[in-house]
Amino acid sequence: MKEIHNFTITERRQHGAQYFSLVLQHAGCMQPVVPGQFVEVLVEGCREVMLRRPISVHDVDEKAGTMTLLIQIVGNGTRQLNTLKVGDSLNVVYPLGHGFSVEAAGQQPLLVGGGAGIAPLLHLAKVLASKGIKPTVLLGGRTASLIPVQDEFLPYANVLVATDDGTLGHHGIVTTHPAFAQNYSMIYTCGPTPMMKAVARSAAERGIRCEVSLENMMACGVGACLCCVTDIDQGHRCVCKDGPVFDIAAMKKWYLQ
Repeated sequence: MKEIHNFTITERRQHGAQYFSLVLQHAGCMQPVVPGQFVEVLVEGCREVMLRRPISVHDVDEKAGTMTLLIQIVGNGTRQLNTLKVGDSLNVVYPLGHGFSVEAAGQQPLLVGGGAGIAPLLHLAKVLASKGIKPTVLLGGRTASLIPVQDEFLPYANVLVATDDGTLGHHGIVTTHPAFAQNYSMIYTCGPTPMMKAVARSAAERGIRCEVSLENMMACGVGACLCCVTDIDQGHRCVCKDGPVFDIAAMKKWYLQ
């Protein structure tokens, strides 16, 4: 059930020049969050930003009652959020959207993330690990400084990295990493659209089930404003309400474009 709550920022971490994370805690009982779901946050104190901003849920600690958001600084809204301090309040609508199909993982899943798309994969990796499954996580970016929080995955997954300029890990894009060609039971991916389309095409060619978490403008988060409509095989769907996670079995029109 979607709810609106004021969360308190209990910790903030800077991850290089472009990323930061906020650890949020609510005084009451926190709603369950499925890996891949997102929140809509209210940006206060910035006249240029009138609409809420969609942010993936990066981590959930049910025992502590906390939720972590990993945020890339890309515009006025995220720059304003980067001024928040420990003790400040953040108004959040959550949980939103459909998440990843955890039950479909099998025993050898691959998680592929790029840029801010790395964010929802940590929660997914932790949930899989809690079920006795140790996934392979493949993180990609243009350069080493654009791959944040890779160490956070180490307790839960086998972590691999690819950078376009070779400054960290494999020199090249994620789909050229030698490990990407292995036969996985399931592939989950989130990141830049060209990367996700390449991952989806490869998964389809190899007969591997794959889910993609689409990135789009999502002003309302509940399918009312229709600004996030995407054309898939079954017609037009709202990324916020019908996604953001979609099975590529319904996305051939999308990933072949």
